[in-house]
Amino acid sequence: MNVGIVAQKGNSRAAYLAADMREALAAVDAEALVDDATAEQLGIDGLPVEEFADCDLVVSIGGDGTFLYAARGGEGVPILGVNLGEVGFLNAVSPDDAIDAVLDVVEQIRADEPAIREVPRIVARGDDWELDPAMNEVVVHGPRRGHGGGAGIEVRVDGSLYSGGHADGVLVSTPAGSTAYNLSESGPLVHPGVEGLVVTEMAASEGMPSLVVPLDATVTVTVTDAEEAVVVGDGRTRRTVEPPIEVTIERSDSPVRLAGPTSDFFEALGKLD
Repeated sequence: MNVGIVAQKGNSRAAYLAADMREALAAVDAEALVDDATAEQLGIDGLPVEEFADCDLVVSIGGDGTFLYAARGGEGVPILGVNLGEVGFLNAVSPDDAIDAVLDVVEQIRADEPAIREVPRIVARGDDWELDPAMNEVVVHGPRRGHGGGAGIEVRVDGSLYSGGHADGVLVSTPAGSTAYNLSESGPLVHPGVEGLVVTEMAASEGMPSLVVPLDATVTVTVTDAEEAVVVGDGRTRRTVEPPIEVTIERSDSPVRLAGPTSDFFEALGKLD
């Protein structure tokens, strides 16, 4: 059995926990593979996180950003998140419980009885391109945020017009992402048990309120009146496009698979500033 470990970059506490986890996994005949950055801190050999797609389990040690990074690399592999004291909506396990939790999941996988939960992702598409799936949100905006940087925006849900006018952009988030960028744009918090997407206009001149739509809805954002527009997934993957352009945002057929215990949504909310 192979277990990939991704630790928060530049965080010595995360790296030391990864080292202890490697030893514990070796004791139960499981091979631990460590991402390149963590391996450099520990003075051992590592692998690009993209190669963790061949693992049986991936462990993320850090915050939600580290989890999203691990999820992109370990496509389709169950992921267990260890929370190092940040908000941690995706990371349910404390550092003190991390090694026991990982060993429990290893035992479950070996017994072919893993407790796996699926969390939806969304994907943005154009006529001849597609971004990588996003677990938190997709943002479509003009050449820049702020004065003079917006664009003409039209938002449709399953073909029906919801809003149109000038705005900095439009943000479409999953329930998991409702506590991130969406919240900073005054979008609503959405409990992870709700099967929906949140559509939030950003600094719209005459916009509509945030709208929660069914998880399987198709959101179409048309951008006009700008030299260029930018489509961003989870703040990491981006594509610059030339208006007028129609961007389609839908549920991805590739969810993230979560292993281990679930987090307490309301306890995590208490850590928000």
